[in-house]
Amino acid sequence: HLEAKKAAKEAEREERARLREEKKAQAELEAERKRLEKEKSHYENAIAKLRESGRDDEIADLENKLVEINKGIDNVDYRHGNIRAGYVYVISNIGSFGERMVKIGMTRRLDPMDRVRELGDASVPFNFDVHALHFSDDAVGIETALHQRFAQAKVNRINNRREFFYVTPAEVKQALLEIGGNVLEYRDDAEAEQFRLSQAIIADEKNAAEAAHRDAVDHK
Repeated sequence: HLEAKKAAKEAEREERARLREEKKAQAELEAERKRLEKEKSHYENAIAKLRESGRDDEIADLENKLVEINKGIDNVDYRHGNIRAGYVYVISNIGSFGERMVKIGMTRRLDPMDRVRELGDASVPFNFDVHALHFSDDAVGIETALHQRFAQAKVNRINNRREFFYVTPAEVKQALLEIGGNVLEYRDDAEAEQFRLSQAIIADEKNAAEAAHRDAVDHK
């Protein structure tokens, strides 16, 4: 009974976290649409003034900008209306979890790196390395398919919201290519810059301490 209560509370916490993430995504989309609408109004006014002044030769560049802004508005509207669209991310954290572990998740945030940076906050000693940020009209479906593909490698078998797996980035890459189709960019190796630099500093400190110890022994 106690275990069931603990599991229920954990599920509630995870659901609240999911809803917070979704709320952030919706707020970002709404803010971006307002920004684009304001920019659109600016360009439309500028074009109207140029036409009134007979300076039609200066309008082409502004009209091209207006086309891009309208595309941006259409994209925001599409993302706002399609809750399955977003980014599937594949990230690792060698310094925190070792070589053979990745997190496979998805986010609807405008900039998926915002989500990655949040995951690498003070709760882990090192930042996450990004292996893939794959945009899809059905990111939910791709994420689910990847989770099913690696179900036997799942780290936490109790809480399904903990999306860590005992697999390598290369193994996920192959599965993502099969499930998601064209993957524009994928990094197999983790840079793990802070972890590697920290290890080098620790090694230097150890060598210096051993050298100091030898000198002390030699001078006795």
